[in-house]
Amino acid sequence: MVILRAKDIRKMDEKELNKHLKELNLELAKEKANIHVGASVTSPGRIREIRKTIARIKTIKGKKTKP
Repeated sequence: MVILRAKDIRKMDEKELNKHLKELNLELAKEKANIHVGASVTSPGRIREIRKTIARIKTIKGKKTKP
């Protein structure tokens, strides 16, 4: 999955945000499982980028729901 920027996230509706959030959480779980098992990491910075993108989505989602 591609890393999303804030301007792209703001353009999405609630369904799309939830879909991307679910996919990113799944991808993060897979990467962490690979590390735990001892498999080689494809890209060391990938986990950090996934976590940052999840945080971006959650932050923007929270701002959209506030009155």
